[in-house]
Amino acid sequence: MLRKALFALALAACTATAAPAAVKTRTITYQHGGKTFKGFLAWDDAARGKRPGVLVCHEWWGLNDYARKRAEQLAGLGYVAFAGDMYGEGKVTEHPKEAGQMAGEVRKNVKEWQARAQAALKVLRDQENVDPKRIAVIGYCFGGSTALQLAYTGADVAAVVTFHAALPTPDAEQAKAIKAKLLICQGALDSFVPETSAQKLRAALDEAGVDYEMIYFGGAYHSFTVKGIDKVGVKGLAYNAAADRRSWQAMRNLFHETIDAKE
Repeated sequence: MLRKALFALALAACTATAAPAAVKTRTITYQHGGKTFKGFLAWDDAARGKRPGVLVCHEWWGLNDYARKRAEQLAGLGYVAFAGDMYGEGKVTEHPKEAGQMAGEVRKNVKEWQARAQAALKVLRDQENVDPKRIAVIGYCFGGSTALQLAYTGADVAAVVTFHAALPTPDAEQAKAIKAKLLICQGALDSFVPETSAQKLRAALDEAGVDYEMIYFGGAYHSFTVKGIDKVGVKGLAYNAAADRRSWQAMRNLFHETIDAKE
């Protein structure tokens, strides 16, 4: 009996030590320009000390489950991830027409667009478990454009990664202000983003000497990272598992170069 009791205690101790870490999440309400915004924070509660932070910029649908899941996925890798809110009050939609209108309203005022991205970045940077010197920004579709606009402000971030983003061209001053290393992931069959946009962006980045990489994924359409996007019924939107997997790995490679702890 004594042997069994000791074995049970030892087993319990081992189980407690080996308990899996859990990704925790919470909504963070913050203010900007007299308006209320609702972001989504995700982190691994087992990690100790300050960790790299990643700002997630949502698609034109708003801060929906997809953006939240990406934040949780990053938290599972050991990052503190914050999905910012670009519309206010956490507004989301499932209707393409309304999504286009919402994103269009933000795009009309580039300075405000950039300011909202900066406000979200500040929320991430101010988290007590975030190392402010190791921060990256990622974005999908409209969020990819948001991430680029943030880079154009000269934001002090180490890396910016975009997935199937519209590609706004920076002026010479904005391009020279970029501090981050850029990774731009595009679908080779993306009919929503003209090739001329990619060419103009590359020309501006080359002229300014920006450290960037642009990857085209063959057979991939717009929104190639979004599972279930085909059900929306919009021509030119399609999930591509290979492009999704490879672009995510390319992102992780850049993070290893820039924000992961150096041994």
